[in-house]
Amino acid sequence: MTTAVAPTQLPPGPRIPVGLQTALFMTSALWYVPAMHRRYGDVFTLRCAPRDQRLVFINRREHIKEVFTGDPQVFHAGEGNELLRTVMGQHSVLLVDDETHLRARKLLMPAFHGAALRSYEGLVGTLAKSDVDSWRPGEPLVALDRMNALTLEIIMQVVFGVTDEERLSRLRPVVNNTVSIGALTLLSWAYPKLQKYAPWRAYMNNQRRFDELLYAEISERRRAADLEQRDDVLSRLLHVGAGDDQEHEPLSDAELRDQLVTLLLAGHETTASALSWTLHELAQNPDVQRRARRAADEGDRKYLEAVVKEAMRVHPVIDQVRRVLKEDATVAGYRLPAGTTVVPSVRFAHASGVNYPDPDAFRPERFVDGEVASNTWLPFGGGVRRCLGAGFSLMEGTIILGEILQRYTVRPDPHSLERETIRNITTVPKHKARVVLAAR
Repeated sequence: MTTAVAPTQLPPGPRIPVGLQTALFMTSALWYVPAMHRRYGDVFTLRCAPRDQRLVFINRREHIKEVFTGDPQVFHAGEGNELLRTVMGQHSVLLVDDETHLRARKLLMPAFHGAALRSYEGLVGTLAKSDVDSWRPGEPLVALDRMNALTLEIIMQVVFGVTDEERLSRLRPVVNNTVSIGALTLLSWAYPKLQKYAPWRAYMNNQRRFDELLYAEISERRRAADLEQRDDVLSRLLHVGAGDDQEHEPLSDAELRDQLVTLLLAGHETTASALSWTLHELAQNPDVQRRARRAADEGDRKYLEAVVKEAMRVHPVIDQVRRVLKEDATVAGYRLPAGTTVVPSVRFAHASGVNYPDPDAFRPERFVDGEVASNTWLPFGGGVRRCLGAGFSLMEGTIILGEILQRYTVRPDPHSLERETIRNITTVPKHKARVVLAAR
């Protein structure tokens, strides 16, 4: 006797050619995907090159829970991020699955939690204070540019552990070029044969230069006499498998390189964009800003964190996460075939009136009053794949925001009307969130 197998079925979606769908998705996702959501509802299918990928978008809380609590051996997140392999490398915690992912996560997690996380606060505060003190009241502040510069400095010093100005000056330009990921760069990641041609050749040459500098830093750090006393992320990762740690295998240079580049790409412009949107929203909402300034003066980090979280909700920097099905699975009432990419939509979940009453309003109190339900706030993903650096990002954003609000009032720039655009792999303010500062 044989057991009947339920037939698979994809949700509805547009029937236009795959090439056209791919072009719309790559160039106009902020318009195209919401338009498909309005037309087809909460669950719909898009198709994209290469290999005619089937992307099934979901956004309801109960459907997202099905994905985040599903068997990680069936719902592969690493394969969903495959496009990033060219820059992040094969060992990246974002690109591996199953036991390999569990090992990587276990080794990385201690560097981003508890006492380790608290140990970074002093240097983050020092760097934030130094930068914010240099701002000029009365002049427009291009928030995205300033936040990009500051968060990059924090990553290089707190994560990479590079504090020597000569080394920093060598790293800054190549790191900036590494994180500058446009549509053409993404195209070369999908079709690697393009990388030997201009303009892609320049990006790959820069990546090789970045790798040279990073491997040199790793090699020198391994030999550092003060390694045991250092508390930057790289040094902490070098402690794994060393000394009395007999439980773990040490990380290889290649593994360290891939995880550090992952932390750079996942934590640089994402945090910078979130802070830029935060300043934009505070300029537009003076009542919220007054309460936030009071919180900064009183050291109320809980409310400041709520402000950053609400900005991340209203303006999701990464607007989707992905899981590739390794076998047929039921999601949102559909029996989806193996190979399907399931896409929990951060944007649609955050904009849902079911999840967030009056979703267009900027109300940080949502995150103070405990009214936010699980699987509805997703800037760091969810489940066993939730971003390891979530705590670091929120700590960093909260400290920087506090330093700003203790010194300045933020006002709208009357000459700048802001809207969202996709730059690199994040959603950023198109006009860079220009605001005007007034000294308090």
